[in-house]
Amino acid sequence: MSEDPVTAQRLREGLPVIVALASLLLVVGTMAALYLGRDILVPVTLAILLSFVLVPAVRMLRRLRVPRAPAVLLVVVIVFGALFGIGSLIASEASQLASDLPRYTQVMRTKIKDLRGATAGTGTLSRIVDMVQDLSATLQPPPAAEVKGEPGSRTHPLTVELTPARTSVVDTLQTFVGPVLHPLATTGLILIFTIFILLQREDLRNRAIKLAGGSGDLRRTTAAIDDATSRLSRFFLAQLALNIAFGLVIGVGLWIIGVPSPTLFGVLAAILRFVPYIGAAISALLPVILAAAVDPGWSMVIATAALFLVVEPICGHVIEPLLYGHSTGLSPVAVILAATIWTYLWGPIGLVLATPLTVCLVVLGRHVERLWYLDVLLGDQPALSPPEIFYQRMLAGDPVEAIDQGWQFLKERALVTYYDEVALAGLLLAQEDLSRGTLDRGRQAEVGAAIRTVVDRLGTAPVARRTRRAAGRSPDTETAAALAAVGPDRQVAGIVLAREDLAPNWRSEAPVLCVSSRGPFDEAATLMLSQILGRHGLASQILSMAAIRAGERPDNPDGVALICFSYLEPVSLSQIRFTVRQARAAVPGVRILVGFWRERDPATLDRLRRATSADFLVTSLNEALSAVLNACREPSPARPLPVQTAALPRPVRTAAA
Repeated sequence: MSEDPVTAQRLREGLPVIVALASLLLVVGTMAALYLGRDILVPVTLAILLSFVLVPAVRMLRRLRVPRAPAVLLVVVIVFGALFGIGSLIASEASQLASDLPRYTQVMRTKIKDLRGATAGTGTLSRIVDMVQDLSATLQPPPAAEVKGEPGSRTHPLTVELTPARTSVVDTLQTFVGPVLHPLATTGLILIFTIFILLQREDLRNRAIKLAGGSGDLRRTTAAIDDATSRLSRFFLAQLALNIAFGLVIGVGLWIIGVPSPTLFGVLAAILRFVPYIGAAISALLPVILAAAVDPGWSMVIATAALFLVVEPICGHVIEPLLYGHSTGLSPVAVILAATIWTYLWGPIGLVLATPLTVCLVVLGRHVERLWYLDVLLGDQPALSPPEIFYQRMLAGDPVEAIDQGWQFLKERALVTYYDEVALAGLLLAQEDLSRGTLDRGRQAEVGAAIRTVVDRLGTAPVARRTRRAAGRSPDTETAAALAAVGPDRQVAGIVLAREDLAPNWRSEAPVLCVSSRGPFDEAATLMLSQILGRHGLASQILSMAAIRAGERPDNPDGVALICFSYLEPVSLSQIRFTVRQARAAVPGVRILVGFWRERDPATLDRLRRATSADFLVTSLNEALSAVLNACREPSPARPLPVQTAALPRPVRTAAA
């Protein structure tokens, strides 16, 4: 960094631009390397991904005391033998189908003629039929009479024959043998790389650990590699089993319908389904066309199309999500983007490899800190945490969406859990922005009003929650992530007290008084606490600190057994202590709970309680509920029961709050 302050300032201002340009050059360079080196990178990548599939079989043979080298060779020979057998079957069936095609041309001509007559009045359909007829005439080989020049054939007054120059033997071999040698060479490279990867698997893993995380981060790097291996193995095996079943069903269905070469189309359907989104449609195109050429009517065409339209949605939307719908960890947008990019770089094989390669990138982004952005861009998990999503919707002035997610959440968890882990945590984010001065008064009012709207609506949710999820319905991605993040409800969330379960001095109409501080968001936190207590059998009333100082008093001061002070904004302990003393002087014998809704070290809670002279100091709504449920059942208010050491009260009636 330059010692000149002006130069240093300019360098700091231009640093983001430099970083952006460097990132762009890195991306362009990487894509260029992938494109130019595809002849080598494609076989290596296929071998690596194939090794993920074959590792379980090798491990099984190793458990049977088979040595590593024979186990690897046996598995590879079986797999590649099966692949060559499938290739031979496809070639044989395709050859047989090609020899039978001339028999179906008359049926196609008749159908095209019928379509022309049916669409004579519609210009668009007529043009489509003309195009199909022209294409059919182009593809149809000329009759034998025209080729041999027999009588009745078309003749031309002048025939010009162009004879190409004689080519060398090398050019001839390159022309005819080249297209055959290239796939054979690629297959040979895949075979060799697969064998060596399986033989040297542990050594390659150790080298990858050293390159990725070094010796100082073995745990994280090992976790990343294990996660990628297990996820890809499950993904490939599940996809392979599903696609084989899909091809088998299609083949049997085409055989029952009567479409020629059902085995060929069944194998093609299983292979093409590895291509995301469009593979099944491509596999259905040829059987539908062939059914139209074979059957003089339309019943075979309709049955063939119906077969694919029924089987593919069942596999794609019912069976596939059950097998590996959530194991890849990719968002739908990431799948489409990856398919586009990898197809551009590596062609059709890139389209097949797009999903597994992107899974590897997501796993790296999840476990390697420097690549965190890959998980954010490509992963299926929400980019923001549940409290951040809640707060963002409050900032956007969209409480309706937050209410909808809250309703989904309450089908699985208690309201106190949602308030504690999502809404109250979102309030803390708003309070932090307020402390930094990034929220003006108008913005504060808008956010506060949106939060109160959410709390008012969710407070009307029924107390009893569903114990079984509705069949066929599952929470969306954000709700599922929130449920996974917050964990299960605490035991106290299922306790509801009746009036006869309360101590005598707690049986008034509103035994709890909830007092909110002066902060703009404290009212929402106080409303959450009041709702939670009311849903568990303890009615309460709410007053603000400003109203109390203005002379307003609770409806029945003598019936107040507990005063809850709610603090969301930073406040001094001396101020809290003074407020507690005033409350004790105003209502003799009352118990005091201070809700300090900010993250605190649990080891300091007891010291803070003594410093504030409160009976209870809590930092979450679950702790507040536990403390109040303990206190309301005591026969005498003279013995405070701190929430840190209190046991949960005996459940009287259970329900979800």
